[in-house]
Amino acid sequence: MIAVVGLGNPGEKYAGSRHNLGFQVVDRLARKLDAPRFRRKFEALISVGEAAGRAYCLVKPQTFMNASGEAVAAVARFYKVPADDCLVVTDDLDLPLGKLRQRLSGSDGGHRGLRSIIESMGGQGFKRIRIGIGRPPPGRSVVGHVLSGSKEEQAQLDAAVELAAEQALNFLRTGKFENWSSP
Repeated sequence: MIAVVGLGNPGEKYAGSRHNLGFQVVDRLARKLDAPRFRRKFEALISVGEAAGRAYCLVKPQTFMNASGEAVAAVARFYKVPADDCLVVTDDLDLPLGKLRQRLSGSDGGHRGLRSIIESMGGQGFKRIRIGIGRPPPGRSVVGHVLSGSKEEQAQLDAAVELAAEQALNFLRTGKFENWSSP
């Protein structure tokens, strides 16, 4: 089984925020797959199905970003998903707006959601797609930046979400994933 995990914060308050791009990618992927309805299990919303002969589990942790590892580890244990069959999609302050970076493994890069997963899974061996949200302008807090959205950025972020969903879909269909960055 392959797990695709989108990181974000639960609730309508955060739905359109930059921090919820992982949830948006998983939702877009679910539509592409015509995936079964999400159900609540292991402090996450989960959809389990099959595509191209491969079982998959789409996961949106409901533990808030900084505790995402609790839900991800529980899902991985229950469904026996090895770390290298787990793909985590998240936002990234250190990438320019809309840029994607795929990695086979790596550090948390200062991202607390990734840090939580690394700690809960016992290592960095899971795949990841990071979507750039850029740094906030001078005088604006990082928290305010990640927990809000901007209509001016929406088209660029929507294109990034679409590309990330396509990359995740390719991984589900082929099992292949490589280090890559968008232009």
